[in-house]
Amino acid sequence: MSSPAADSGASGRRQIPAAWPVKWRQSVIRKGPGVDSESGRNNTPYFIIRLLQRNPTLEETAELMPTQPSQELETFPNPNPERDYTIRMRVPEFTCLCPRTGQPDFATIHIEYVPDARCVELKALKLYLWSYRNQGAFHEAVTNRILDDLTAACQPRFIRITAEFYVRGGIYTTVLVEHRQPGWAPPPPVTLPAGI
Repeated sequence: MSSPAADSGASGRRQIPAAWPVKWRQSVIRKGPGVDSESGRNNTPYFIIRLLQRNPTLEETAELMPTQPSQELETFPNPNPERDYTIRMRVPEFTCLCPRTGQPDFATIHIEYVPDARCVELKALKLYLWSYRNQGAFHEAVTNRILDDLTAACQPRFIRITAEFYVRGGIYTTVLVEHRQPGWAPPPPVTLPAGI
């Protein structure tokens, strides 16, 4: 099998497989593999070099990407289930699409929960939140769905999701949703004396 770098049409130009994602095809066309005349370094992105070495299928190109977005939330056993404690996470790079305009919406997602038997695994959470990047969703709907999915995955004693969406049309939107297990009550707050 010949490589795409060696294949050329009547014009003498490389033939770029039509199955490649547009971003990769444009990168090869725009930059082209080769050596930068000023620096003497190869200016071709590494993944393009690998793709040019053979004619991959779409499944093979997916293997070159180290991670992919996923709707699957993994959990692990709570190391201290006998104790109420709070896990707080801040996700400042959440994105989804406006279902009306298709424009991106950006938000900081705050997750606070008191775990019961299971805790959510952080890499899985990152990939889960990444999966919303190309989905259209109203702010209220996406915040409630995140709460529902996290509640189903780890069944916490208490969970609160706060989604602070950046300005859109001059309006900032913050959506706050909560869930608690029936019968669970937080421990009373402790007030420590002021320092010396």
